[in-house]
Amino acid sequence: MWSLRFFTACVLCAPVLISCTNRAIAAEPTPPNIIFVLADDLGYGDVGFNGQQHIRTPNLDRMAREGIVFTDHYAGSTVCMPSRCALLTGKHMGHATVRGNPRWTSIGRPVNLGPDDTTVADELKRAGYKTAIIGKWGLAEGNDDDGMPSRQGFDYFFGYRNHREAHHYYPQRLWRNDTPFDIPENDTQNTTGTYAHDTVTDEALQWVNDNSDGPFFLYLAFTIPHYELTVPDDSKAPYLNLGWPKKPMNKGHYRNDAEGNVAYAGMVSRMDRDMGRLIALLAQKGIDENTLIIFSSDNGPEYERRDRFFNSNGPFRGGKRDLYEGGIRVPFVAYWPGHIPPGSTSDHPSAFWDLLPTACDLAGIEPTDPSINGISYLPTLLGQDNQPKHKALYWEFNQKEGPIQALRVGQWKAVLKHNKPLELYNLTIDPGETNNVAAANPEVTGAMQRLFKTSRTDDPAFKLIPHKKN
Repeated sequence: MWSLRFFTACVLCAPVLISCTNRAIAAEPTPPNIIFVLADDLGYGDVGFNGQQHIRTPNLDRMAREGIVFTDHYAGSTVCMPSRCALLTGKHMGHATVRGNPRWTSIGRPVNLGPDDTTVADELKRAGYKTAIIGKWGLAEGNDDDGMPSRQGFDYFFGYRNHREAHHYYPQRLWRNDTPFDIPENDTQNTTGTYAHDTVTDEALQWVNDNSDGPFFLYLAFTIPHYELTVPDDSKAPYLNLGWPKKPMNKGHYRNDAEGNVAYAGMVSRMDRDMGRLIALLAQKGIDENTLIIFSSDNGPEYERRDRFFNSNGPFRGGKRDLYEGGIRVPFVAYWPGHIPPGSTSDHPSAFWDLLPTACDLAGIEPTDPSINGISYLPTLLGQDNQPKHKALYWEFNQKEGPIQALRVGQWKAVLKHNKPLELYNLTIDPGETNNVAAANPEVTGAMQRLFKTSRTDDPAFKLIPHKKN
């Protein structure tokens, strides 16, 4: 059971702990490079270090053996755009600028990052970092250029500007900084040409090579394994003729390959292959021991929401667009040779909004905005026992079945759906959220109800009332 006294003690201690960690990192010859790699719709159970039995992820599993796995790490949201906002700004869904995908706002138009938002890249530039986002941006929808990476602290951008572009792996257009980068030889409808994931990976490796004198921050946002499900044949080959159940796929907006299970596995393994290429490059440049790599996913799985062959959501309930654990608890592994104790595991509850203060901690600076919701998890990365704790983790989501809110406070998880009684789960004994214990715990239920009311600020673009897709 959490208590106000315990929370107050953590808050009072936090500045001292962060200051001490800053001094320790600042004693290094140069601040560490930071690479944050984000998969798209990858489930908690889709990686070997979280129990995957069918898909091969040897490089991510190596990172887990030689680094640290967070078992209780959460995405910013259960869909793409708001999750990325939380990651970059250090604010959860109760306070973030972007709280929903572009077609699910209360004002009928997309909401992007704005001039008042301070991102991880903004903060690290203050500390002398070179900054880049390569891959899927997805925070500059419509014609609003304020949300473009160049206006949000990034020195360099290459990849997809918005969501719809990122639905395809053979696009005829990507972006380099603020300028379209045309690929006329690609045939989106017939999925031929140059596989965009490969283009993005090559660009990222080249950028790291060119900026290896550091310090640098690279946000590498892969689109794998988001629909559409297509991958070159060499990545499918290891998964052919294994006797797997067939999952035929149709072609519509998403130009899927004919066989879903083989394509999905091939996509994840291709991404894992490229994680190996990244690690090898860092070692070749002699900067692996001064580079922290974090790998995670933006939300729970979409492809396997009902089937259980891959067991993509692991032991959890739900997937993408749910606020049950399967929709928001995501894989997390961090790799930093010589700094992170090898083979570590932590059940420290953490979330995307913790990246910004962690990056500031690594750079030896304090966050610009004191109202952020994040708490640095650097002490946990380093194997220290002085990790400040969150009072609560908060989410809200408002699409077809919304609005829905969720809270995690210690062992307790509360889910509140529109016009329905609060659901309460004890994650320690029921991580699958199968047994609603709200009636048996009236004090906890009452505390959660009160906390829901104080965990968010009103926003006219994201009213907590039912609304339709724009």
